[in-house]
Amino acid sequence: MTEPAPADLYRCDPDPLKMSDLEAAFLTRWRQLAQGAPEPIHDAIGPDPNRGWRFDWAWPGPLVAVECQGGTYTGGRHVRGTGYRADCEKHNAALEAGWRDFWCTSDMLEDDPAGFVEMVRAAVLS
Repeated sequence: MTEPAPADLYRCDPDPLKMSDLEAAFLTRWRQLAQGAPEPIHDAIGPDPNRGWRFDWAWPGPLVAVECQGGTYTGGRHVRGTGYRADCEKHNAALEAGWRDFWCTSDMLEDDPAGFVEMVRAAVLS
């Protein structure tokens, strides 16, 4: 497994104006349901800094990340050909580097927020 980069390589941008609605919804659910678990870093540098990749949310110590896949029912960037390919490349690079990279959509957070948060929480605390 790849060693995590030093903490100073990860950028924390807690400005809620720079978060998507889905990223903000995840943070709200995390704070409500992941009692005792550490706060994630927003907009953290991803598995290959040379590519400019960022994770929506990350816990660098245990190499856990959450990617919020917005626009899944509106033809957003994440579901169009080029955007989806780029997401797959980043996801594969993250897995190759030892990250556990969880993906969520808005309906996943609406339908079963506790299930998704608990899955991520278990990975963060393992």
